[in-house]
Amino acid sequence: MTNNKTNSTLVPSSIYTTLQMKITKRILGVLFIALVITCVYNYPKLNIISGFAAKSISSATFITHRDTTFTDTTDLSFFPIALAHEKIDTPNQYGTATVYGLMERKAIHRPGIGCALLPKDFDGEILYTKPNRTLIAVDAPYPYGNKPQKDTVFSELDYPAIQEAVASIFDTGSQKTQKTRAVLVLYKDQIIAEKYSSGLDQHSKLLGWSMTKSILATAYGVLAKQQKINIYDPAPIPEWKHDDRKNITIHNLLQMNSGLEWEEDYSSISDATTMLYLNADMTQLQRHKKAEHLPNTHWNYSSGTSNLLSGILRAQFRSYQEYLDFPYREFIDKIGMHSMLIETDIAGNYVGSSYAWATVRDWAKFGTLYLHNGNWNGTHIFDPSWVDYVTTPAPKSNGVYGAHFWLNASGFYPDAPKDMFSANGYQGQRIFVIPSKDLVIVRFGLIGDAGVDFNTFLSTLVNAVQH
Repeated sequence: MTNNKTNSTLVPSSIYTTLQMKITKRILGVLFIALVITCVYNYPKLNIISGFAAKSISSATFITHRDTTFTDTTDLSFFPIALAHEKIDTPNQYGTATVYGLMERKAIHRPGIGCALLPKDFDGEILYTKPNRTLIAVDAPYPYGNKPQKDTVFSELDYPAIQEAVASIFDTGSQKTQKTRAVLVLYKDQIIAEKYSSGLDQHSKLLGWSMTKSILATAYGVLAKQQKINIYDPAPIPEWKHDDRKNITIHNLLQMNSGLEWEEDYSSISDATTMLYLNADMTQLQRHKKAEHLPNTHWNYSSGTSNLLSGILRAQFRSYQEYLDFPYREFIDKIGMHSMLIETDIAGNYVGSSYAWATVRDWAKFGTLYLHNGNWNGTHIFDPSWVDYVTTPAPKSNGVYGAHFWLNASGFYPDAPKDMFSANGYQGQRIFVIPSKDLVIVRFGLIGDAGVDFNTFLSTLVNAVQH
């Protein structure tokens, strides 16, 4: 018979406690090192976070006159921007933001040209020159004036389907998935649907983000009509004349296929975020980038290119005042977009990539101008050929991009007409123009395709036009 004995060694509690403390200290040491590395790695990003928050809260306060709490809980409620804490100094017309008290950024308001971030250690001249505006109310119904439209019923429209489509793109109850703020639908220049989320209405100015690029392109269309510029000429940049960039044309820049290097990434310190939140003169960064490809052989979306074009536009005029006045005098105020304001950077350049504000109804006027090929109630703002130009697919863009306008030529939205084109902006800002259906559809929100089924929305509206 075998007796099995179990031998066990008891560890004194004092030794056990000492071992436990050593392990805990090592774990805490590792965590501390990881925390330090994380902080060191992410600290520069605080500059972008606080910069975005300071610029946003200042513009929303001084341009739209919205309550700061509203802006903080809507426009600035997403990660990591929600980490910032903003303050407004109304008497001195500026806003600031920090992240847990770190990396304070300041954005100042300049009436008529909006808000601009002050770069760190900025000691240059701050321009306060205003554009001259012609804000004359036209005695006509919208969109050619601001009087109420006559009640019109179109027999070819399925009105219940239209209302259902518009309602479906807004969140209901506690939902926060589609985040639509406003929708306006025009058919044959008549408003057939209009809806806003809580806190907004037809008088609210909304930021178009990259829809501003299409405003900038229109300035070039007007210059082309006036025969003051040839977009097929080489870009007038002296530094490019003797290197690989000498053959880049304004046309290449408008189509985003210049071949210049550029990183359009908003989740890191990229070319795009450096330009918008760290640079005083936003026209310069793309200007100094190297050529990675030959012109017309590679498409690359670049907000830097748009701001470079803004700088080129500025150089077309003899004075700064003429540059400021031009877009308002030649088309913005001509078509009654009186609520529109295009912000400049601290160096005085229009931020053509990102910063135009207007009411939804005024943004819809812009779409209507393109629906009618540049003809505004008998006044030719630009030639019809300009619409053909901006809607011609840029080489290597897979049919999704023209000249600072987005296209549906390749069926990105498969159930929407192929002739549809649009001005697009960050977070799903859209002006859809559908010539074959006489439709202009405007949508503003806080999220884009990631949260909104634009294809179903568009197809429902298109199918509701029964002709």
